This record gives sequence, C-alpha cells and structure tokens, in this order.
Amino acid sequence: MTTPAQHAGTFTLGNRTVHRLGYGAMQLAGPGVFGPPRDPDAARAVLREALTLGINHIDTSDYYGPYVTNQLIYDTLHPYPDDLLIVTKVGARRSDTGAWLPAMAPHELESAVHDNLRRLGLDALDVVNLRLMGDGHGPTDASLAEPLTTLVHLKAQGLIRHIGLSNITPTQLAEAQSLTDIVCVQNMYNLAHRDDDAFIDDLARQGIAYVPFFPLGGFNPLQSAALQNVAASLNATPMQVALAWLLQRAPNILLIPGTSSVHHLRENVAAAHLTLPGTALAALDDLGAPHQTHA
Repeated sequence: MTTPAQHAGTFTLGNRTVHRLGYGAMQLAGPGVFGPPRDPDAARAVLREALTLGINHIDTSDYYGPYVTNQLIYDTLHPYPDDLLIVTKVGARRSDTGAWLPAMAPHELESAVHDNLRRLGLDALDVVNLRLMGDGHGPTDASLAEPLTTLVHLKAQGLIRHIGLSNITPTQLAEAQSLTDIVCVQNMYNLAHRDDDAFIDDLARQGIAYVPFFPLGGFNPLQSAALQNVAASLNATPMQVALAWLLQRAPNILLIPGTSSVHHLRENVAAAHLTLPGTALAALDDLGAPHQTHA
C-alpha cells in the first residue's frame, strides 16, 4: 500500500533512499525550541503519525530543547524501523536562558556526537550536519576546516557514517569536499528566499541532497496575495502550495517541515499529491526574484 509521503518520490541521502517529504522535529520542543513540549502526548502522536504517513527521514538535534526532541524520538520510536533515517546536527549549544551559542571546539563537537548517540540509542549516526552559525540565518565564507576535521575523525572511528553541512556557501562546500564526502546541504530556502538557486542546481548535478530549512518562512510564515490566490485555485492551503513548489523546484530537494500538530503534519504530507501547473508557477515567481549572492 502506498503511503502519502511516497508520492513525493525518493532521493539518495548518504547510502540510504528516503522519501523526499520528511519531518523536522524542532517544533516538538517547547516555545523557542527550549524546554519540554506543552503536550508530550501530542508530540509523541506526531512522531507516530509521521511513520504511519510513510515518512522515513527525521531531522533532529540534541540542542533542540536541549535534549528534548532526541529523547522524545527515542521514547516513542525506538527500536527504529529499518528504513528510518535520523539526521542530526552539531555546532551549537543552548545557554541557561535558551540563547543559541556556537559550540565548534573539538571537545564540544565530540561531546555533541556522543550525546546524540546516547539519547537516540544508536551505535552510529547515519548523517551528522555541521551547522555553522554564520551571520544570523545566513552563511559567511569563514573556513570550516577545523571543526569539520573533528567530524572526519569521528567518522573514521565509525561513530558517524556520513557528513552534511548547514548554513554554508559554495566556497565552503568546495573546502569541505577537499576533506571528506558531503552528502547534503541544509540552508535557508523557500518561495521568498531564493539566494541558493544556482547552488541547488549545482548540488543536483553532484547528486547531493539539498534540505531547505524554514521551507515555510520560519518565524515569519510566507504570506502573499499570489500564494493565497494559487492555493485557492487548487483547493489547497498556502503552505501546501509552498511545499509543492519546493518539491517541483529540483529533484534533490528534501523537505523537513516541522509541526507539533498531527493535523498540520497531515496537511504538509498531502502536499506530495499537489502538482502546480505552469500558470501557478509563473504567478509564484514574483514572490522571490532569484539572487545569486552565494552562487
């Protein structure tokens, strides 16, 4: 029986094949991605429903909460289905008040990998993204050789199977590829924020997955008359249209929209059934003219 997530197609992430519509666990933590969820039972229900819908790619991190989402994933889904790929990230930590702080020193990265392993109940992490703090939500071209070298050593020890990068530029990707294979890039990209257009196409040619964070706008959800009109014409929600646009944008795009609601999770996954006609795509082009800042 075909599950809803399967309608989005598949792509290779590391040595695994995943459905292109996955799930991001960040919103399972409390407000501001800090502390426990308001309703732990609802959070666990979302995780169970994700698997029921055919999702086999979950994105998480031990600094969500911190520790909250990984513990929820373990408590709810362990032992994990054979086809479930859990991707985590390192490179940050949380202050006592919830602030996001860089954590790129070798001992911090080693500790983060071991913390993710322990709380997820795994012997090895399939994919670890090195998250660069950059400038706000945008990347800089600072060298990543030093922190990446630490992850390469952990990969050699068998604790990490594959490495990805988050919040980076093409220059940083080239530097990273001189040190190790990179299987995915996780950057900010959505209908209204298209700086990575050329980058996505280059990654597609290399067979590297591109995983947009804030696919629905993040803390400032996408809003426009054009998006509303296209959604109304297709009997869909604006967020479904935004996700469908990303799925049609490039075959290497993997989606990890997050939610703490089973209802919204089902709505998101239903976007896999939505095909945008040429007229809709033309109308949506006005939402974000391509910028080649990082090309």
